[in-house]
Amino acid sequence: MVAESEASAPAAGVGDAPPAAVRGWLLAASVYFLAVFHRSSLGVAGLLAERRFGIGAGQLSVFVLLQIGVYAAMQVPTGVLVDRYGPRRLLLVASTLMGVAQLGFAFAPSYPVALLARAALGAGDAMTFISVLRYAARHFSARRYPVIVALTGTLGIVGNMLATVPLALALGSLGWAPSFAGAGTVSVLTAAALLVLLRDDTPLPAPIESRAHLWAGVGSVAERLRAAWSLPGTRLGFWVHFACMAAATSLAVLWGHPYLVDGVGLSDTAASAVLLAGVLTSGVCGPLIGWFIGRRPVLRVPLAVTACLVSLTGWLVVLTALGDTPPAAVVCPVFVLSMIGSPVSMVAFAVTRDYNRTQTIGTASGAVNVGGFLATVVVCFAIGWTLTLLGGSSAEHFRLAMLVMVAVQAFGTWRLAVWYRRTRAAAMAMPTAADQKLCDASATICEK
Repeated sequence: MVAESEASAPAAGVGDAPPAAVRGWLLAASVYFLAVFHRSSLGVAGLLAERRFGIGAGQLSVFVLLQIGVYAAMQVPTGVLVDRYGPRRLLLVASTLMGVAQLGFAFAPSYPVALLARAALGAGDAMTFISVLRYAARHFSARRYPVIVALTGTLGIVGNMLATVPLALALGSLGWAPSFAGAGTVSVLTAAALLVLLRDDTPLPAPIESRAHLWAGVGSVAERLRAAWSLPGTRLGFWVHFACMAAATSLAVLWGHPYLVDGVGLSDTAASAVLLAGVLTSGVCGPLIGWFIGRRPVLRVPLAVTACLVSLTGWLVVLTALGDTPPAAVVCPVFVLSMIGSPVSMVAFAVTRDYNRTQTIGTASGAVNVGGFLATVVVCFAIGWTLTLLGGSSAEHFRLAMLVMVAVQAFGTWRLAVWYRRTRAAAMAMPTAADQKLCDASATICEK
């Protein structure tokens, strides 16, 4: 099974694309930028949230479990919806929902209300990235698509960066409610800008006229999902995303700052600075990785495997060979390097695009995007409850709890290697001469 012939079409630079397409991508990506800020905001506010709502480490992890769990659960439905309704409509809903949810979180009077707000935030967040990918797949060439994906990821990393030291300073000077309410207001205003400025030619689907028509639509969705998931390239993308994001996102959205403070002994300011350094490094690497995998597609999966092995090796040394309180001079470089997994995870979507037709790219991307956030949910939840079972968040307890992250990433890296081998085998065993000719012409499809 191969992608459409457009996968080997001549490249056109971003600057060569129609100006309307570039403007549209910038508008769409701005929603993703805000989504990552909202998603990562507990990274420096976790300890403050514990005090505000009177909760422990296990209950704090439920925030991320619920938010990212909702995000992951909605990825396949989001992919189907964006294929059906177009990215503009989903981005409008996403930006509005995130704004309202963040306003609710700002003024939440209790832990259950705050949980509800974070769940709504996860639902809005879930609609953003896949919608941007769908827009980019329609308006940019196959060779430039990885660059656009990487630039989108970089904008997200900038949003992550604002959720480190700048947000910590805002929380310290303005307080909880003004800081989160301000972020929510920006999302609502962005939705208004999208309504006025973003254009999308996706037609509205035909109305459902009968129950039989409804079930036929459900069957079509299920068939589309089965078709996308049956491709080895889609499953390869899933495990690339899972393995690369297991450590990077878990550290960014919740446990990086508490680990650096309670597990390593850094001050709040120093821990925020290390988190910021990791985000900045990811931001710098993102466009370079996009350019590299666009020009050297044969190396994109080996790059993902290498990034995972570097992260695993570094954390194994930190957590098993350096005692309960490892030196910051070793922890900080390992921490920063493991954050590079976030931009490297964009390899997953370049692979997925090449193996899926345009009609199913949203559905396939949604399925792939589940991988990284499933890993994040497992890691964040397991670390929180491991700390609770151990009875605290001392340096020794954190060292044991963080081994969960290593185990999950190791599992994902193994599955990545398995599906890389299977995808290569499937590509080299194409059944027809025409398919083999296309395979020989395009390394982006065959991973030769």
